[in-house]
Amino acid sequence: MSNYFEVVGVSSKDGDKLENVTKQEKIKTIPVEIKRQISPINDLITVWQLYKVLKKEKPFIVHSITPKAGLLGMIASKLAGVPHRLHTFTGLIFPTKTGFVKQLLINTDKILCYCATKIYPEGQGIKNDLINYKITSKPLKVIGNGNVNGINIDHFNPNNYGTEFSSNLKKEFEISENDYVFVFIGRLVKDKGINELISAFNELNSKLENAKLLLVGDYEHHLDPLKEDTLEVIKNNKNIISTGWVDDVRPYFTISDVLVFPSYREGFPNVVMQAGAMGLASIVTDINGANEIIIPNKNGVIIPPMNKDKLKEMMLKFYNDEIIIDSKTCRDLIVNRYEQSILWNAQLNEYQSLK
Repeated sequence: MSNYFEVVGVSSKDGDKLENVTKQEKIKTIPVEIKRQISPINDLITVWQLYKVLKKEKPFIVHSITPKAGLLGMIASKLAGVPHRLHTFTGLIFPTKTGFVKQLLINTDKILCYCATKIYPEGQGIKNDLINYKITSKPLKVIGNGNVNGINIDHFNPNNYGTEFSSNLKKEFEISENDYVFVFIGRLVKDKGINELISAFNELNSKLENAKLLLVGDYEHHLDPLKEDTLEVIKNNKNIISTGWVDDVRPYFTISDVLVFPSYREGFPNVVMQAGAMGLASIVTDINGANEIIIPNKNGVIIPPMNKDKLKEMMLKFYNDEIIIDSKTCRDLIVNRYEQSILWNAQLNEYQSLK
């Protein structure tokens, strides 16, 4: 986009991450604290700070992505008189909530849409939810085949790693060449289905001699904690390997046999596309995004969310080779639908259509 526009990134400052974005993308970045939790006073302060940034920068387009940044960013953009206020819904929180919290989240999304001039659901599932819950009457458009950035298929390519690399990484985690490895990559939180995953694997583990579960990601104890029983199993089951946060997830796909992603809600999960690009099949839940990426029995399987027994059944079927997925097909389905340039060109066309 920098070839066509002057791009400025606005985000919370999280350690060195914002500086890394500046260096990597070669763009100007501006830190504005945006708290993920509901915090009325802090949120008003953030709107004011965003308003001042926008009045100074005078952008032609503001494009927000995440729910909280979208709400505050769209309010500030409307107040600042930004002509084109675009928001991409990458996931909806309210469908999994109840009562007052659900209504509050619905109302905040309605406010966001009121302030925006154009609204882009990340996938067809999100588009349908926005329509069904009557969040907005404005036109809704999915860019390309969905997702916000597509996949760099050269970066996520299994051919970048040889067998020697994978063997050495397996030795590092005490995984034998005969072990069957289930992998989860993402935040280790309740909403990602980790309680069900750990329970299912723990029950299966007593029957399987050489199965391992690789957890790649970090906890968020303060936002979405796991059950104490789940944490105990992770700690005590020697066949569960937890890596913590990693900067590069690709090596962990190379030592795994199947991605298990039992999330409760998503917009358009990058990790499922990444797994496919690396030639890995996925077990996913029937939720927005995941059920668009996965074509049953072609590049994975789809199960109901929050269903430990079905999850356990599918994990066992993969382990016993009752379900066999072709690695090349997994990659081809991602390359043909989500290769990065497809989405970038579609997004560029959308920007250039604005007058």
